[in-house]
Amino acid sequence: MIRLIGYFFGVAIMLGLVVAGGVALYISQLTNDLPDYEVLARYEPAVTSRVHASDGELMAEFAKERRLFLPIQAIPDRVKAAFLSAEDKNFYTHPGIDVTGLVRAVVTNLQNVGSGRRPVGASTITQQVAKNFLLTSDQTYDRKIREMILAFRIEQAYSKDRILELYLNEIFFGLGSYGIAGAALAYFDKSVNELTIAEAAYLAALPKGPSNYHPFRHTERAIERRNWVVDQMVENGYVDAAEGAKAKETGLNVNPRRRGSNLFAGEYFTEEVRREIIQRYGEDALYAGGLSIRTTLDPKLQMMARTALQHGLIRFDTLRGFRGPVTTIATDGDWGVALAEVPALSDVPEWTLAVVLEVGAKGLELGLQPQREVSGELAPERRTISIATAEMGWAMRHVVDGKLLKAKSPSDVLDVGDVVYVEKTGDDGWILRQVPKVGGGMVAMDPHTGRVLAMVGGFSFAASEFNRATQAMRQPGSSFKPILYAAALDNGYTPASVVLDGPITITIGNEVWSPKNYGGQAAGPSTLRAGIERSRNLMTVRLANDMGMPLVAEYAERFGVYDRMPPHIAMSLGSGETTVMRMVSAYSVFANGGKSIKPSLIDRIQDRYGKTVYKHDDRGCEGCNAAEWRGQGEPELIDTAEQVLDPMTAYQITSMMQGVVQRGTATTIAELGRPIAGKTGTTNDEKDAWFIGFTPDIVVGVYLGYDQPSPMGKGSTGGGLAAPIFKEFMAEALKDMRPVDFQIPQGMKLIPINRQTGMQAYEGEAGVIMEAFKPGTGPADSYSIIGGEFGDSVEGAAISPSASRAISTGGGGLY
Repeated sequence: MIRLIGYFFGVAIMLGLVVAGGVALYISQLTNDLPDYEVLARYEPAVTSRVHASDGELMAEFAKERRLFLPIQAIPDRVKAAFLSAEDKNFYTHPGIDVTGLVRAVVTNLQNVGSGRRPVGASTITQQVAKNFLLTSDQTYDRKIREMILAFRIEQAYSKDRILELYLNEIFFGLGSYGIAGAALAYFDKSVNELTIAEAAYLAALPKGPSNYHPFRHTERAIERRNWVVDQMVENGYVDAAEGAKAKETGLNVNPRRRGSNLFAGEYFTEEVRREIIQRYGEDALYAGGLSIRTTLDPKLQMMARTALQHGLIRFDTLRGFRGPVTTIATDGDWGVALAEVPALSDVPEWTLAVVLEVGAKGLELGLQPQREVSGELAPERRTISIATAEMGWAMRHVVDGKLLKAKSPSDVLDVGDVVYVEKTGDDGWILRQVPKVGGGMVAMDPHTGRVLAMVGGFSFAASEFNRATQAMRQPGSSFKPILYAAALDNGYTPASVVLDGPITITIGNEVWSPKNYGGQAAGPSTLRAGIERSRNLMTVRLANDMGMPLVAEYAERFGVYDRMPPHIAMSLGSGETTVMRMVSAYSVFANGGKSIKPSLIDRIQDRYGKTVYKHDDRGCEGCNAAEWRGQGEPELIDTAEQVLDPMTAYQITSMMQGVVQRGTATTIAELGRPIAGKTGTTNDEKDAWFIGFTPDIVVGVYLGYDQPSPMGKGSTGGGLAAPIFKEFMAEALKDMRPVDFQIPQGMKLIPINRQTGMQAYEGEAGVIMEAFKPGTGPADSYSIIGGEFGDSVEGAAISPSASRAISTGGGGLY
């Protein structure tokens, strides 16, 4: 018997050794190609890049995975407790595998054999880190064993806090969010420090299956899971029973964070920054690099710019009549459902879509588009409004087959089922609106630094993402003239130089060009100041011909208006194409004492670790980092800006453009009662209307025109369309600032001259103006006229076919 027992014992030992050897061999094979867990030390997850305004306000977030990395020390204990209770309550005591939980899972899975139920897991947080970072999600025993082995090794290599940090920053929570910080923002629009017990418990419930506990689609299931996590927190001693009961009484209260641009009215600016970052660093850096981008945007000025441009576009558009409804829907049954499907302008909240329910001689009855609740469901309320015929105003002039007609009744304009925009005008008043067909762009810039303070690329980014401030290539027209006149003043001419303002015909090869002044009149011999103030085309062409177009081209390129300007005479009237941004940058030279600036939408860029990788202000300052004061003088910033224009010339042309505001083509701006200089611009057939103006501290440019250039109508000048927009903006922007005069450079002489002759005036003489002259210059001793000797015809140099086309179509600016 003893020998038999010994025999069976020996067999058992042999079998055990064979099994052990088999297991060892199996595990050895599994561990041969295990991933290197040391990659966890180099963990750099995809992190959200954030764009901020100059005051720190969040403008936008860009991410493939909406994640903000948080070190474990920054995560509140209550939030960590929620996840430990939900996922791994023994995390801080087990060696990577929770044996008790594992046994419980094995028993449960054996009981569920044949039931079709998914196997129950017993993964610890460490195992989940191994799976999420190093393995696949395959439901196999091989993967599970590899996961356990890696969990042991990870526990030996890293601290518990580091493992928990990796877990909380990596896991997916749903709604496109990754990591606890991203989830707190995505679900509650809060930081982790602001989360309540209930909110932390709900987030801790999500890693098990975000889609299974969706806050709106599976609300009851989500609350049940959230409450279970709260109970676990109470059971584990992280919160007391009273706190737990209170947390379970609350709803989910999910408040999803808005995606895309967060700063109202900043969409065009944000998109321009997005494009610049991609061009500079690539898409991966923007969408996964965790960049912190501080822009130059001033939110208050941006709102003012948006409002002013929208008012100007609406003002122009309403005078051209009502063009018809947005669309038409059926009004049978619940009209709110059909109306809710019509996309509205998300960035023009002042307007609301409405459907015509009744139309009669007395006016309109309309139903307003119902709002959607946070869950995405349509609100049950249906609200109606009335607009009397007398209140339809501008819309009673409507466009039919391209013709503007006067309607006799509202039924001539709209039918039942037509969808239109309406805007509230008072307590109970409403007015019809339509998206302007005309476009426009606006830029406000600091002339000393090039920082773009505000930029609006059109009426609505939701309607058109095309940025008319930076992408629209348009003829600047007469707004180009100050660059030409600055070239003249920089090369021997003075503001009192006299040029003939009279008919001129220029023959260039087989082309004949006879430019005209706006209105067709000629003023005869006039000073350069008068030429700028009254925007004289004939004078400008003669002046350009006298000093030579190559010189004009050189200055246009210096100022950044064009990269390369053909030296053709038609270009003297602004017939080339450029952008609002470039023109505002060019005018900044005048306001900045002749120094060029580089326009920038970005002040600073930092990487995910806070290191500055880009800074717009590259001025040096050797004494700024002194360790202590030893009697040295104040540190000075070294200005490296290029001097592209004589400072005295810059003041002369500025003074002449002040005359544009005081006496010339933009006198409406004089009502502001401030020192402002600027120039209007209107191209042939009134296809483009410009105004660019500045004070010593801000330059603002405005342009209006159809996206497909076409005439805007007789009288659509820069002074009539663009200048009022500039005026509205500046009235608000400068409201709380004291007026600042333009500084006269040291050494300049102010001499009274006769405005007609340009010669020195005598005491008591009428029509006198104080004119600024550089040292060694002054009014002419004898009366002479530039261009008068050429008569009425001038021979020009041969030009390229493209320039010939510009001349044949009328070329550049008028007014």
